[in-house]
Amino acid sequence: MRVLAVKHHGVDSAGFIGAAFEALGAEVAMHLLPDDGPLPALDDVDHVLVLGAESSVNDPDPWIAQEQAWLRAADEAGIPVLGICFGAQALCAAFGGRVEVMARKEIGWRLVDSWDHELVPVGPWLEFHGDRCRPPKAAEVLARNDAGVQAFRLGRHLAVQFHPEVDGPLLKRWLDAGGDKDAEQVGLDPGQFLAQTIREESGARARAGRLVAAALRLAAQQRVDQA
Repeated sequence: MRVLAVKHHGVDSAGFIGAAFEALGAEVAMHLLPDDGPLPALDDVDHVLVLGAESSVNDPDPWIAQEQAWLRAADEAGIPVLGICFGAQALCAAFGGRVEVMARKEIGWRLVDSWDHELVPVGPWLEFHGDRCRPPKAAEVLARNDAGVQAFRLGRHLAVQFHPEVDGPLLKRWLDAGGDKDAEQVGLDPGQFLAQTIREESGARARAGRLVAAALRLAAQQRVDQA
């Protein structure tokens, strides 16, 4: 299995999600957009992973619209997508949903109300976002909380608003890159946030594995349904 992971920030990694794919025998290739140039062809790609971004899908940067067109091409080619945070919002916008700015950013470890605990465990999950999804009518909402929709299914694709990939070192890179100010604005102490993230690593790794397994099951189910 070949997984193409798209990141939008140089310090990012696929983290626990990439490790979960690799544990199942996948080869994970990374593309930094837009720095690495246009998104590659989807030949020989079995699954797409789209990570977070500092940008909003509503920003006018040309690469954002190009990425959404590329996601529609993946759908037409029958390639499932796992979208995380910005990746979930890109899926939402690409298929007719809306993405809107929240009155207050959601940052920190949060539980979610899940419709199916096998597909999306209740968490806790790490949140770090200022936009939220209004999924298209074709989507099936799988989890939400007071801040909004936290997970949805769109055909063969799975989208989650939270960050299942993050471990302590990755969060530290975010905080060092300016995320500490965002945390402070919502009343979080960056040092305590990082310490909690390190304490959560074992459980977060396990939950990421369950989420990848769920994404693969959904994709397989869609193939069966279309056969």
